Amino acid sequence: MNDIELPFRATAYEACAWLTQQTESPWTLARLLENGLTPVIWLDYDAAYPELFGDANGGYAAPIFFRDDIARLAAGSEDVLITFTKDACKLPARLPAPGFRRSLDELRFPKKDLERLAGKLKHDARPAQQQAPAPGASEAQFGIGKAEVLAAFSGFVRLDLARELDGAVGIFGDDGARVKASARKSKRSTVWNPVTLALGLHDVYRVPLGPLKRAFKSHDFLYAWEIDWEESLRLLGK
Repeated sequence: MNDIELPFRATAYEACAWLTQQTESPWTLARLLENGLTPVIWLDYDAAYPELFGDANGGYAAPIFFRDDIARLAAGSEDVLITFTKDACKLPARLPAPGFRRSLDELRFPKKDLERLAGKLKHDARPAQQQAPAPGASEAQFGIGKAEVLAAFSGFVRLDLARELDGAVGIFGDDGARVKASARKSKRSTVWNPVTLALGLHDVYRVPLGPLKRAFKSHDFLYAWEIDWEESLRLLGK
């Protein structure tokens, strides 16, 4: 079976088909919601509700997260009823009674949320012995090895990344992303903090954030670092 391409915002059918392929288990709308995914509905601008749209005069994607609205969907409703959402400025907004109704085929699930869920499920499904650090390798809990760094980042940097890692200068050394003392025994035990390294590649070597962001979603060994990565970007305003 060919890999299914996810659009930026996937329908419930597309989301279920993609996750079924990724996890080799069946998915339904109810299961999407049970796993904490937040669907959105595109609301075209309506002059009757100016406070809801603000400057978004073309409309915006309104999230559906209110418990009662989600429970109704999960129970198998024939349409969507939104009674509470966020406005275009992301502030909580209660909609005029009885709420907005939309058809089920207008539901959309953001691609990034689906990818994050798939990564989490794959990580959780790995045997416990693969998730735990090997005995005597406590340093590895704080970084990733050379092979993993190359797998994640070498495809889009304009430098000999393997040589730079061995040189351990600047962002590749102990004053940068390399975990101090990890190379004390041998080069094999050297690990780097992938978040610090990715930020350094962006700041020092002008690597675009796009491929760096995709790297954290594309490799199982980076899943545990994704929250730190996104929080770092948020704090830096990127």
